[in-house]
Amino acid sequence: EDGDIICFQKSPVSDGETQVRYPDVPSFLEYVHNRQVVHFRSLEKPKEDDFCLELSKLHTYDDVVERVARQLGLDDPSKIRLTSHNCYSQQPKPQPIRYRGVEHLLDMLVHYNQTSDILYYEVLDIPLPELQCLKTLKVAFHHATKDEVVIHSIRLPKNSTISDVITDLKTKVELSNPDAELRLLEVFYHKIYKIFPPHEKIENINDQYWTLRAEEIPEEEKNLGPHDRLIHVYHFMKDPNQNQQIQNFGDPFLLVIREGETAAEILERIQKKLRVPDEEFSKWKLAFISMNRPEYLQDVDVVSARFQRRDVYGAWEQYLGLEHTDTTPKRSYTANQNRHTFEKPVKIYN
Repeated sequence: EDGDIICFQKSPVSDGETQVRYPDVPSFLEYVHNRQVVHFRSLEKPKEDDFCLELSKLHTYDDVVERVARQLGLDDPSKIRLTSHNCYSQQPKPQPIRYRGVEHLLDMLVHYNQTSDILYYEVLDIPLPELQCLKTLKVAFHHATKDEVVIHSIRLPKNSTISDVITDLKTKVELSNPDAELRLLEVFYHKIYKIFPPHEKIENINDQYWTLRAEEIPEEEKNLGPHDRLIHVYHFMKDPNQNQQIQNFGDPFLLVIREGETAAEILERIQKKLRVPDEEFSKWKLAFISMNRPEYLQDVDVVSARFQRRDVYGAWEQYLGLEHTDTTPKRSYTANQNRHTFEKPVKIYN
C-alpha cells in the first residue's frame, strides 16, 4: 500500500581489474537521487547549448572539469574555466568560477534560492591556476598619426606596474618613432579621470566599466614652461530635453596652453591636432567650463587667465569645451569612442 520498492543485487563476481563507479545498490541509488543533466554552453555563444552531460550534484570541481575536458577532447582539464548561470538575467554571471573555488557541482548551479541546469565553459591557452595569478587588461591604443584605435589585451602578473603595461604594449603597437613615450589614461563617459603614474600596481585597476586608453605623449608636453598648463579638452553639446544641460561625447584629450595664448590661437592648434575640415570646424565653439557651466570665449580672450591652478587634472572642475554636433555613429563598446567627431576604425587583438 505504501509503494516501497525493494532492490536486491546478485553477489558480484570478484574481478580485481574491473572498476565500477557504483558497485552496489546504495551507491547507485545515491547517484540516481543526485544526478543532474547539465547543459554546457560556450561562453562565446551564451544562448546556444553546446552539449549536455549527466553528472552528479555531488561531483567535485575536478570531476566536472575532467568530464568537460573529456567531452571536448582536451588533455589538460585545468585549462577549462567555468562560469555559473544567472537565473534572473538569463546570462552568464560576471565573474567566472575560480579554480577549485567550489566543492561540488551543486554549488556551481545554485543561484540564490534557485537551481540552474546551465554552465558556461571556456578553453584557456594556459592553465587556470596560472591565469589567476595574472591580470588581464584591455587597453585602447590611439595612434599618433593614424585615425584608428587598436584594442590590445595585456596579461601580466598582478603585482606588475603601469610601467610594465607600457613596456609590454610597446612590443605590440606601431609607434610614430622608436623613442616615443606612452601614457595610460582612465576614461569614463568621455572624460579623463586619471593619468596613471608609472609605479602604480595594476592589481586593483578595473577596466570593466572604465576605458583604459594608451597614447603617445606629444613632444610639446615633455618640457612644459613655468607658465604652461596641461588642461583637459572635451567635446560637448547641450541637451534640449534636459534644460540645455551639457552632454559630453567623443574622445577627450589633453592640451598644452601657454601664457598669453588667445582662444583663436588655441582653436587653430586644435583644428590641426584633430584634422577637422574648415567647413566643419567653422561651426565649433570654444568654451571655458567650470562646474558644468560654459563660458563661451571670444577669439581675443586669453585662455590661460581662466585656469587658476597649474595642475588642473580634475576633469569635473575646469576644462575647455568644444561645442558642436555629435556626428559619431553610436557604439555600445566604450573603448571605441573616436578621437574627435568622426568615426575611426577599431581593431581588436586578444
